[in-house]
Amino acid sequence: MSEIETRHLLLRLWKNSDSDAFIRYYADEKNAKYIGGQKNADEAWRHMALQVGHWQLKGFGYWAVDEKESGDFVGCIGLWQSPGWPELELGYWLVNEHQGKGYAMEAARRCIEYARDALEASSLVSYIDPGNKPSIKLAERLGAKYEETIDLAQHGPHRVYRHF
Repeated sequence: MSEIETRHLLLRLWKNSDSDAFIRYYADEKNAKYIGGQKNADEAWRHMALQVGHWQLKGFGYWAVDEKESGDFVGCIGLWQSPGWPELELGYWLVNEHQGKGYAMEAARRCIEYARDALEASSLVSYIDPGNKPSIKLAERLGAKYEETIDLAQHGPHRVYRHF
């Protein structure tokens, strides 16, 4: 399923015109701190292309998220599982101007349903940097339970929150 609608949002595949917003997000050190770190324009564009490639190779991935009413780009949410990644992961980030509106919760709930129902996944987790308090709060509000802290590939210590 390449597109999913929620009450306020459209989760869709990436397009080249998303690159400006993607590049702006990753240029901000504060934004990028918990999602792999700050990137220059070329690195950010390549990272966006990585999202497209995951879809091509796995048939699922991170969606670009738009606010339906305005058409504004809201952020990124979806599912990830590359070789060597411990389990299927739900991840997310929103641009600053769309944080605090409940959009992450709305989109994440739909992604959890998608993982369970469409992908028939046996498990789903979120790997969260211990310092990322907003993501921890969201995971807990979604009903995820903290299990343990692991050393996540090259990303260092991350808390494992299990959705199912």
